[in-house]
This record gives sequence, C-alpha cells and structure tokens, in this order.
Amino acid sequence: MDEDLVLALQLQEEWDLEAARFDRAQEPLSLVDASWELVDPTPDLQALFVQFNDRFFWGQLEAVEVKWSVRMTLCAGICSYEGRGGMCSIRLSEPLLKLRPRKDLVEVYHTFHDEVDEYRRHWWRCNGPCQNKKPYYGYVKRATNRAPSAHDYWWAEHQRTCGGTYIKIKEPENYKKRERKDKTRRAPSISSRE
Repeated sequence: MDEDLVLALQLQEEWDLEAARFDRAQEPLSLVDASWELVDPTPDLQALFVQFNDRFFWGQLEAVEVKWSVRMTLCAGICSYEGRGGMCSIRLSEPLLKLRPRKDLVEVYHTFHDEVDEYRRHWWRCNGPCQNKKPYYGYVKRATNRAPSAHDYWWAEHQRTCGGTYIKIKEPENYKKRERKDKTRRAPSISSRE
C-alpha cells in the first residue's frame, strides 16, 4: 500500500475518534446531571420553568404560574387549580429548596423529613393520658406558633378520648410574640374644659 494512503487512513481514524469524543461532550446534559451544580447552581426558577415548558410541554403550560413560597415548610411544593379552564398555580418551598442541589428543583420525589422537622420549632405536649400513647406521645410540633385547638381536625376526638390540655414546652431561641395592633381605634376622649 502507498505510504501516503496509510498515513491518510491513520489520520482519518484519529480524526474520527476525536470527533466522536467531541460529539459526546456536546450532547445536552441530563436535567439532573451533577455538572449543573457547577454551571448553574442556583437557577432562576421562572427561566427554568419557561425552558422546561418549551422543551417538554410544547408551550402548553403558559397559563401556569410558578412562584416561591417563603411560608411553606411542610412540603417541597403544591400545585393548585382554580376551576375549569382556570389558572394553575405551582408554589415551591423556598426554605426547603433554596439550599438544596439543583436536581431537587426538577425531580418529583424528595425526602426532606429532616429539613421539615427542623422547621417545626414550636412544641406542645398534652398533660392527659395520650402522652403515654404511640405514635405521638402527646406531642404536637409546628412550624408556626399555633397552639392545638378546635381548628384542628383531630381536636374533637382528642377531647373525647383524652381530655388533656396542651402546654407549650419549646419555641425558637429569642422568639418574641408579634404584637397585635389594636384593630379598633378609640375615639379621642374629650376632657372637661376648665
């Protein structure tokens, strides 16, 4: 064989190998690829949603609203609908997701049990017989300072079977109750004139 042809075939083979490596490097990354953490660790939620709408849903989600929720601490997100043909709203938990890896924004299944428990900083314990019963042993833990009351779906059952009183046993350090503004304004008093 001609030496020039052999050299040309060798160079072509090297070129093909290099081109194949380059093509693999240019393939789009998976949505949960670890390299996204370096490229864009804290993506803009709105921009990400618009990109996914175009890429995976063919623009069908334009009527969907996506927002961060600063108060949501018991789940990673909620999707709610408002009637037929109405708006769809997706709320994502900022406290739970803001410091998590990017993949937690795009995956459906999450295990945030430890993080959720961390936000439950207000604790009450019942002084009745339910404090010795599984699974809660009389404890109620909440993210907000809302004592157990008749507003809870289980309250009537608790009153009927236990009858105990809930006493607050724990709250965040340096926690101050917010002062409620008096909603009724008092009319200025008219003092007697001298």
